Amino acid sequence: MSELKLIVPLYVELPRKTKKNVNVWLNMNRFMNLHYIMKNNAKKVFFEVMRDQLEGVTIDTPVNITYQIFNPQKRKRDKMNAISVVSKFLLDAITHYGCWEDDNDDFVKTETLLPTVYDKNNGRIEVTIVNNF
Repeated sequence: MSELKLIVPLYVELPRKTKKNVNVWLNMNRFMNLHYIMKNNAKKVFFEVMRDQLEGVTIDTPVNITYQIFNPQKRKRDKMNAISVVSKFLLDAITHYGCWEDDNDDFVKTETLLPTVYDKNNGRIEVTIVNNF
């Protein structure tokens, strides 16, 4: 059994030329209303943010994936809004960096969501990828 733990941000910062940089929160509510160019730029920035954790890593498949949100605010969160975008971006990034062959059902068997935890100073999503087959 092998295990890989990844730390994923809740948002990415998009640089802009003439205005202040903008934080794009990786959740479905925010993402649905973005212009397609901003969506594409957010995905590119996400890939760069994850590069250090993924480049050169090999993941034996099939895998089970577990997500846990560490919320920087005490308010309740609909975790599927965040996990849906993060899962899509992360699995695409893992495939992009050649860590595995593909992210289809033959390679990713289950995705599990753990309860949200409050962490005032360090909002993030922890993703654990386990091959136990």
